[in-house]
Amino acid sequence: QVQLVESGGGLVQAGGSLRLSCAASGTIFSINAMGWYRQAPGKQRELVATITSGNSTTYADSVKGRCTISRDNAKNTVYLQMNSLKPDDTAVYYCNARMGGRWGGEFSYWGQGTQVTVSS
Repeated sequence: QVQLVESGGGLVQAGGSLRLSCAASGTIFSINAMGWYRQAPGKQRELVATITSGNSTTYADSVKGRCTISRDNAKNTVYLQMNSLKPDDTAVYYCNARMGGRWGGEFSYWGQGTQVTVSS
């Protein structure tokens, strides 16, 4: 069983910063990629940023230049540094991990989500 535990969300004023963390634990054979998604009320879940095992990164256009994703492979942890936050960044942020199975294949896991609220 794999668990993803997020932390670091909260309430911040516009222009402020937050750092989200997500630690994976359990029976882990390999982690192909980790990432962050978000879902605002009434909207679909959307990609924020991802990072592969080779440290290749992808960002949504809406956060480019304001957010940085990084990972600590030794700790099976991914981070999202968010700067210059805007009210539009308000959402529940979910951690995702794509992991290799013991006998091959790839499995996707989600965290429980952490609320980020940006006040104007």
